[in-house]
Amino acid sequence: MIQFAVSATKQKLLYERMSQLGVSESEFAEKFIRSSGAGGQHVNKTSTAVHIVHLPTGLEVKCSRERSQSLNRFLARRELLEKIAAQLGIATSGDLQAARIKRQKSRAKRRRAAAREESA
Repeated sequence: MIQFAVSATKQKLLYERMSQLGVSESEFAEKFIRSSGAGGQHVNKTSTAVHIVHLPTGLEVKCSRERSQSLNRFLARRELLEKIAAQLGIATSGDLQAARIKRQKSRAKRRRAAAREESA
């Protein structure tokens, strides 16, 4: 079990999600590359970006969001699991958030229409 620079509960949730999807750590091919962007000399000298591939499906993710390699490894795995879940047709957190936003917008639209009818 790999240790990441995140809390123990987040690591536990990651590994639970991996077991739910039937994915193991041995199915990942991981490569470290130099990232770009803010961070100055530190970013230019270290390989903190992570490129991870799920070998059975061929899905891949590149993560260079943070300056820490360990944190990028965790985030890349999380993004890759979301892609795998989406491919399997399982609801992802992004899908749930999009549905919530859609409900909020439709509710606001109904309220605006009702307010227009009252003022007319």
